[in-house]
Amino acid sequence: MTTGTLHERRPALLVLDLINEISHPEGRYNDVCLDQIESRGVLGHTRRAVDRARAAGVPVVYVVVGFSPGLADWPETSPLFTEAADGDRLILGTWGTEVHESLKPLADEPVVAKRRVNPFLGTHLELILRARGVNTLLLTGVTTDLVILSTAREAHDRDFLVEVLEDATATSDPELHEAALTLLCRTAEVTTVDAALPAPQATKLAATTATADTEGKV
Repeated sequence: MTTGTLHERRPALLVLDLINEISHPEGRYNDVCLDQIESRGVLGHTRRAVDRARAAGVPVVYVVVGFSPGLADWPETSPLFTEAADGDRLILGTWGTEVHESLKPLADEPVVAKRRVNPFLGTHLELILRARGVNTLLLTGVTTDLVILSTAREAHDRDFLVEVLEDATATSDPELHEAALTLLCRTAEVTTVDAALPAPQATKLAATTATADTEGKV
């Protein structure tokens, strides 16, 4: 687990692009990586991360990708977002761009809408994080090779520490996922939900053990 080099670790959990259009069987992008989301248990692992973050007082921030009705902010030349205009996929304010129901945000948890892969581009994500004193980002979501990789690199250049919770991420196939993790290791720590956000009993046990060890040396 990253503890930081100069400052105390002050994390926020980011839930990236786990929207209905991508992560729900009825979503119109369910052919992108839904099979990997399901086989890797990404929704369940992310749910565990969200629950533990809330219990520990760690801010949870959701990021969803989408475009305004009418597609004025849709990148027409993008090979990635070409199909978004087909049947008005990824329209903000619709069911498709809502966070998956198993991960529903609380009323006071921010939901940041982005129009590109990079969640910092043209959004107030950094303002939200700075206002909460965050210096470490815990990344979950899809896809590993796009939003996770883009977020890690951008966050690194904005002087955040980054931890990728690998078991709460996925992309279209295992090989591409592993390739993305190789690249992510250059700017982030690749870890797991349990390592980054230990269960309360595990945290308590570790603290008790540390205390016992200290007392035994006195």
